[in-house]
Amino acid sequence: MSDPQPPGRPRTPGAVPRGSFDALYEGTPPWEIGRPQPAFVELAGAGAIEGHVLDVGCGTGEHALMAAGLGLEAIGVDSAPTAIAIAQRKAAERGLSVRFLVWDALDLGPLNERFDTVIDSGLFHVFDDADRAAFVDSLRAVVEPGGRYHLLCFSDAQAGEFGPRRVSQDEIRESFAQGWRVESVDAVTMDVTFARAPEGVRAWRASIVRR
Repeated sequence: MSDPQPPGRPRTPGAVPRGSFDALYEGTPPWEIGRPQPAFVELAGAGAIEGHVLDVGCGTGEHALMAAGLGLEAIGVDSAPTAIAIAQRKAAERGLSVRFLVWDALDLGPLNERFDTVIDSGLFHVFDDADRAAFVDSLRAVVEPGGRYHLLCFSDAQAGEFGPRRVSQDEIRESFAQGWRVESVDAVTMDVTFARAPEGVRAWRASIVRR
């Protein structure tokens, strides 16, 4: 059975079939490491995560919870109801105030909120070309001018065929060529639970400013 349709527009077919993510949360998906990604912890330590924060494709919520732990107002959205239920339980157990919503990342506008910081840990790289363009438009609807979108995705430098689509620097820059400024694209490591990548995978961390 597929996921219940989140609020927002009906999703167009993408690289990953609807329903597949929610089923994975019956176990532990390879991107769920039980803590924030080190690449984002580093940004938080540098003060680069600030203001009103959206964790898009939040999974079980570690990055929204990290933001809340810094005293920031944070929201996490994901299309997988099971992941959202786990995130809500974590927030209650940790005594943190975070709103977690089942929502379509391709239609963020109906949230009727604007964000200073958006965190994306492993969502951008799941989209096909059409949905990628729709996602950028969706972000544009909710990121304040001057706000930042922090992206973490598989790099095209990562060998092998396991996991999601690899992304090049050029693809990142082309996707955000209109109405955005790519501030930095850094080669980092993304921690995963793939047995074939015990030391993590090669990734890009991009910081992109809304014009």
